[in-house]
Order: sequence, then C-alpha cells, then structure tokens
Amino acid sequence: MIIEVSIKELKKGHFVVDIVKQQGCYNLSRAGHIKNNKTITALTLKGVESVLVDTTKSIAEALTAAPSAPIESTGPVILEVTKAKKLFNASKRIQQQVFLDVQQGHPINIAPIIDVTNETIAAIFKNPDTLACVINIRNKNEYLLEHSVSVSILMTIFARFLKVERSVIQQLAIGAFLHDVGKIKIADNILNKAGKLSASEYKIIQQHVNHSIEIIKATPEISAISLEVAAQHHERNDGSGYPLQLKQDNISNYGAMIAICDVFDALTADRCYKDGYSQIKAFSVLRNLARQGKLMPRLVDLFIKCLGVYPVGTLVELSSHRLAIVESRNQDDPINPKVRSFYNIDRHHYTLAKDIDLAKEADFIVRGVKANDFDLDMNRIIEFLLMQG
Repeated sequence: MIIEVSIKELKKGHFVVDIVKQQGCYNLSRAGHIKNNKTITALTLKGVESVLVDTTKSIAEALTAAPSAPIESTGPVILEVTKAKKLFNASKRIQQQVFLDVQQGHPINIAPIIDVTNETIAAIFKNPDTLACVINIRNKNEYLLEHSVSVSILMTIFARFLKVERSVIQQLAIGAFLHDVGKIKIADNILNKAGKLSASEYKIIQQHVNHSIEIIKATPEISAISLEVAAQHHERNDGSGYPLQLKQDNISNYGAMIAICDVFDALTADRCYKDGYSQIKAFSVLRNLARQGKLMPRLVDLFIKCLGVYPVGTLVELSSHRLAIVESRNQDDPINPKVRSFYNIDRHHYTLAKDIDLAKEADFIVRGVKANDFDLDMNRIIEFLLMQG
C-alpha cells in the first residue's frame, strides 16, 4: 500500500517512494529505505514535510508507527488529467474575476491568486506532467484567460526544474498569473486583430505592459519579484524588447525565464484567428530567437530539457501511420518516449489504445503534430483515452 507519511512520523525502515510536500525543491535520487535517523534529519532540514511510503517494502520495525490515511498512487498521466483540468478551470475563473475587477476600477484581490497558485505548485511538485498536459487542451476563444494561467504553470514547472526556492516560485507564479492583466485596457479590435498590426496599433499593444505594471503596483501585498517578472516578460537580450528596451545585463534571470514561457505558450496556443504550432516547432523558434540574441540560449536549452524533447501530453505521428499521445519520458533515451497510440491515419479512425515504449519497439516518431492537423479535437482525444482507461 502506498501511504503519505509526515516527516515527524517517518521511521528507520520506511521505504520512501517520493516527496509529497516540502518547502524547498529537493528531489530524491532514487526510492529506498530510511537507514538511520540522520537521513530523516537531513530531509527535515531540506524542508521536506511529508513523503510517500510503500508499506509492502518497509521493514517491520517502521510499521509500528501509526500510518496516515492511504492516498491514491499516481497512475498514467492521462488518468490524472481530469483533476488537473479542474484546477486549470478554477485558475481561469479567478483570472476572469481579476480582469473584471480591473475593468470596474477595483483593486485586485490577491488572496485567491495566492491560494490557486499554491494549489498549482503543490500539484506540479507532485507530478508536473499532468498540468503540462492540460495546457494542450485549450479553448481557442479564451486565449487571454488561458494564456496567463498557462504561462504561470509553465513558469512554475520551469522554476521547479531549476530548483528555485519554493517561496520564490510562488512569487514567480503570481507575477506570471498577472503578467498580461494590462491587456484588458487594450481595445478588442486591436488585441484580437487577425492580420498584421500597423505601426500605431503595435505601439498600442506594447502599452499593455505599462498598464500591467501600474495595476500590479497598486495591488496590496504584491512582491517585488512578482512585479519584476510581469514588467520584463517582453524585454529581449539585444534591447529590442519593450517597454524599457533592457539588454541582457539588466534583465533578471526570472525576467529571461518568463520571456521564454510567454513566447512558447503564444506559439503553441490555438487562437480564434490562427492555429498554434506543435511543441517541436515552437522549440525550434525559441532556439532561433536565442541565436538571434533575443532570448538567453542557456535558459532556452534548459527549458526544452525541462519539458522534454517530446513533452508529456503532446501528440506525435509514428512511422506506423498512427497518432499517439506522449505518456512519459525515457530519461536515458529522450527521443524515444513512452506513448499511447489511438488513431489510424490511413483509415481516419480511432483504434484501440495501445501503450508503446518506443525505446524498445521498431516504431519511431516521425514528427510532433497538433490535433487540428488531422481535423481532430484534443478534448475528444482525451475523452476517448480516458474511456480506454
């Protein structure tokens, strides 16, 4: 049985599978037995609050401690999507209220934003792939709401990967959540224009960052870090960004991180007037921007490593003329992840889902794709896969 055990109840002999709650960003190198009290002390000092314990592998002396209630063990990512989707939708509702408050001239209530970003951070520390997967299931008519939530999720995933302190991660998540709040002051006909913006229209669009800065500054209890990431999300290393044309030496690491998250989500999201790129194509664009001196190359490479060459939850076309969703990574063979096939391209119909470890099969990925490349709907795909279990 897999149970959650608080650090205070952890005993010598317990078989620890993973960390559940912590104040820091510590990662276990591998599952294993607690061999002595020094290990428990070390975990405590690292900010670990509770862990997952496998009672079937624990040594008898540890089982005399009263265990906490059993919790559900993590299954395939696709089965966790429903929970993650609820959190994503709750975040959207809070984002909607933020925009409404700003429209009506009310100050932003930071409390629900703190709560929902805390929930998001906890979910990502437990399993970052589920929320990354949900980002791919979007409503093209709700880009403004979903973009800010998605950038906050991406920023949290990226910061966790870089082992940023947890208290700082929350400030980054809040700043990312609010980074585009100023867009509510931009006219819809400019904000959602399908064609190329004129020079004057582009200047108006650029003002959204200034609006965001003013709104965030007026928000009680906002931190300097949250304001910093929102203020710098359109700055570029070569000074070509806005609003201050900052160059690399004057852009913080956090500002450089959100610039990457913002561009990536803008590239991959479907909008009412255009379809988004596949994640693989978006990675290529990020690398080109890094080569041009606009984004920080080292951070771009780390961001791609963080999400994986083929991010969990994305779609791929296989050499066997099937579509599959990426289920998990193969750490030793990143270009050959574990996938679940579900669609026959030649016959244009869904098939019985099949789990495939591409590191062990002759099949391979031809390219990363989007659902609409095949006139499919991502929500329908997820529903189909959930029914398949």
